[in-house]
Amino acid sequence: MALDFAAGCVGGAAGVLVGHPFDTVKKASSPGKVRLQVQNVDKPLYRGTFHCFQSIVRQESMLGLYKGIGSPMMGLTFINAIVFGVQGNAMRKLERDTPLNQFLAGAAAGAIQCVICCPMELAKTRMQMQGTGEKKSKKKMYKNSLDCLVRIYKKEGFKGINRGMVTTLLRETPGFGVYFLAYDALTRSLGCEPEDPYMIPKLLFAGGMSGIASWLSTYPVDVIKSRLQADGVGGVNKYNSIMDCVKQSLQKEGYRVFTRGLTSTLLRAFPVNATTFATVALFLMYMRQGEDCSIQNSEPQPVQLQPLQQQTQPTSM
Repeated sequence: MALDFAAGCVGGAAGVLVGHPFDTVKKASSPGKVRLQVQNVDKPLYRGTFHCFQSIVRQESMLGLYKGIGSPMMGLTFINAIVFGVQGNAMRKLERDTPLNQFLAGAAAGAIQCVICCPMELAKTRMQMQGTGEKKSKKKMYKNSLDCLVRIYKKEGFKGINRGMVTTLLRETPGFGVYFLAYDALTRSLGCEPEDPYMIPKLLFAGGMSGIASWLSTYPVDVIKSRLQADGVGGVNKYNSIMDCVKQSLQKEGYRVFTRGLTSTLLRAFPVNATTFATVALFLMYMRQGEDCSIQNSEPQPVQLQPLQQQTQPTSM
């Protein structure tokens, strides 16, 4: 018997636990990834992933690595609530637990959470690009993530805070489909049984590899999304549309442009998603076991009838 005790809680059936990441934590990204994706190829600031991290720490201190963290912290709770709820309900509506249905349920969850994900990542990108290469910015355009979104809204309206929505949908919809599909396939093949002493390592491996599979399947789109959301930070817009961004990027940098920042993304993706999936699985296991115990304790106990003792009748004798 696989993890069917928790499967019903998140939409998986046939004994396999399915849970969502937080790429969400899954999609939270470091300044290194974004800066590598959008840096000027004619005057590159960073030679690669490790040089980027070294430069950020040297020029902007350790705090530079945490730029834009406020935005994911504000939005991730809502994103994961949406993803868990939508994925679970979609699987229940689809009824049959098949690989295709796992993909479709994950894709639906990924698409709907874009409503929050897109503005959140816009603020994160703008905050991460702010003060690039400066230890102390002389003039900060944005005080924090919320201030960033408010200023963008005042200047560009509703359309401005949803910049990059199409590319976000193109990334998140198939990305989350692959995410849940990969996790489902890996947990089945590894045999994640509750009694298995290696269950936790298996869950960690399945979660980590699912995160990597998701990023690999949609990373080129993520590069374009980051470039579109960072466009205009210096006051000049370079791209007119998605296709214009793709065309200019290919002409200047070739196909390698679609792998910029991939190393730092994968280095982060495995431990983050491994921890997330294992935590979700163990939490649901604990909750389901507690629920089963409560049901058992609440069941009425059969009444044991005691044999009637023959009562003696009082006598006047």
